[in-house]
Amino acid sequence: MFDKSTYINRRSALKAKGLKGIGLFLGNGESPMNYSDNTYHYRQDSSFLYFFGLNFPGLIGVVDFDSGEDFIFGDDVDIADIIWMGPQVALQENAAKSGIKNTAPFNRVFDLVKKAKADGRTIHFLPPYRGENKLLLEKLLGISALTINTHASLAFIKAVISIREIKELQELEEIKKACVTGYNMHVTAMKMAQAGTWEQKIAGTIEGVALAGGGMPSFPIILSQNGETLHNHDHSQLLKEGKLMLCDAGAESLLHYASDFTRTTPVGGKFTQKQREIYEIVLAANNTATSLTKPGVSYLSVHLAAAEVMASGLKDLGLMKGDVKEAVAAGAHAMFFPHGLGHMMGLDVHDMEDLGQIYVGYDDEIQPIEQFGTAYLRLGKRLKPGFVITNEPGCYFIPALIDKWQSQGINKDFINFDKVNEYRDFGGIRLEDDILVTETGSEIIGERVPINPDEVEEIVQKG
Repeated sequence: MFDKSTYINRRSALKAKGLKGIGLFLGNGESPMNYSDNTYHYRQDSSFLYFFGLNFPGLIGVVDFDSGEDFIFGDDVDIADIIWMGPQVALQENAAKSGIKNTAPFNRVFDLVKKAKADGRTIHFLPPYRGENKLLLEKLLGISALTINTHASLAFIKAVISIREIKELQELEEIKKACVTGYNMHVTAMKMAQAGTWEQKIAGTIEGVALAGGGMPSFPIILSQNGETLHNHDHSQLLKEGKLMLCDAGAESLLHYASDFTRTTPVGGKFTQKQREIYEIVLAANNTATSLTKPGVSYLSVHLAAAEVMASGLKDLGLMKGDVKEAVAAGAHAMFFPHGLGHMMGLDVHDMEDLGQIYVGYDDEIQPIEQFGTAYLRLGKRLKPGFVITNEPGCYFIPALIDKWQSQGINKDFINFDKVNEYRDFGGIRLEDDILVTETGSEIIGERVPINPDEVEEIVQKG
């Protein structure tokens, strides 16, 4: 945990947002793998962590916006728990670490909510993403678990986002720690990118690097020589000479702050001419995006600028044609770059997206563009100092998408399909960095994971 003043100040900032009534923060319970006593590695809810800091199951936090009081509801352990878990800190002592004096057994939260309802007070809650918390809210509020998310408080959601989106200095230090582990994960993967190596061996090894760093992977590892599948979690193949290994992976710090990097490595340590040409285009798009990232600039505009760099490079290779700006406006680049440039990052690798991605990434001024490819951009609004974001352009040759566009004549004025079909077995390249928006511009967080193609080749060749 951070110092208790951190959590007191965060809750005070929330109370200053002008909400009335009470706000519920549901902590996460244990999640069984296959039976109740055999659970997945525990992960607390991120908003609960942010405002209360307590990293164990069976808790509900309550903020009373009218009285200014804060509460923690949970149960102390009994002797059976102590036998299996060892001595445990009392709830009241744990709550004090978060600057909270008001504690009560878990079931007493029903009394508090019942009285608030009887008094006609507003009960705010964030959209639950776990089934057990949906059922708990159903019992607390009398709203069907099937529709509970539609009743989440939009004012509460926006208030939480407005506070969490600006990262404190101590949060940045945690993200840097996660980035150090992420760096080690990716360099390890590069060294292992040798012909005949089982993808799962590499994925499992770098997952171990994350665990050895004190946290765990910040999301399920993406690692494949079929990088044209954007989120490829199939690690079943043996790497082949001449293929590209795409690795998208990150780690959590001890306090659960995330890193998220992607690198694409030539198996055996030597890019072919085609591979290096496409790699250089993606790298140019990445570097351009970083140079354009600064306060007041919309990330939508940065995304489109990166898309223009991509389209220009592909035109130089004969894969695209026509006016570059017209091609991007028409969405022709999206056959090669069918996703967004990046997303928020912090306590979650896709920070706060459980609260609603549209509220995290967009606002009243800037709304999503409903065009294939750009529609997947998760962050489009204007950037502010203290935002931590990802920058991850990519170029992919997806046979099914090529066939669809070619057969339907989609963007035929901007795509040279005869040339594109020469790349059908290419795979994909994605290059991703974690970026801090500063007062005057932006900076890559921590030491940059090796990205220069010569350096990447050298790392693989040395093994």
